[in-house]
Amino acid sequence: MSMSEIIAADVRLIILKALAAEVDYTLNETLLAAEMERFGHRKSRDYVRNELRFLEGEARAVTLTEAGTVLIATITRRGLDHVERRVVLEGVKRPSPPEA
Repeated sequence: MSMSEIIAADVRLIILKALAAEVDYTLNETLLAAEMERFGHRKSRDYVRNELRFLEGEARAVTLTEAGTVLIATITRRGLDHVERRVVLEGVKRPSPPEA
């Protein structure tokens, strides 16, 4: 696995965890980029959009809607199942086990 693949998998997990933590399971791309940066991933808007599109298309972990020029992501049941360790999504880092 290349470094860019490792980073992408980590970013995707950060996105899913952020969405899962929201009351309505939804955040816009700007807020998701800020959350990624909190974990050391300072990426362009295009990068964030590409990862959201991967999570929508390949992983089926989010649904995307557009509000003007902004993408809004909502986690799906499948994405939530990954965060809660019920399934493993290819291309998304596995969550750490719960602490004892």
